[in-house]
Amino acid sequence: QVQLVESGGGLVQVGGSLRLSCAASGRTVSSYRMGWFRQAPGKEREFVGSISWSGRDDVYVASVKGRFTISRDNAKNTVYLQMNSLKPEDTAVYYCGARAVTGGNYGYWGQGTQVTVSS
Repeated sequence: QVQLVESGGGLVQVGGSLRLSCAASGRTVSSYRMGWFRQAPGKEREFVGSISWSGRDDVYVASVKGRFTISRDNAKNTVYLQMNSLKPEDTAVYYCGARAVTGGNYGYWGQGTQVTVSS
């Protein structure tokens, strides 16, 4: 079992930056691949990106590639989502999730943190 808590959301202007954090407890996050997802009002939750346990393998959805960066600090049991050049369409509740490094679905989720980008 792992518990996830996101933080760092808020209101930011177009072009601004935010860094989200996802703190894990219960088990070390090095046992999991960690992902970030987001859900805008009236839309399905969508995959934003994920990172391997080593931090050397990260993938992103095309809409955020080059603007968002995921990193992790396994010693702190924390994963980060650095978001730069924010756009209004990035407005959503952002969730972190965890899944086994061997594959499968994301089975652990945080409660989410709101990001609002104002134009």
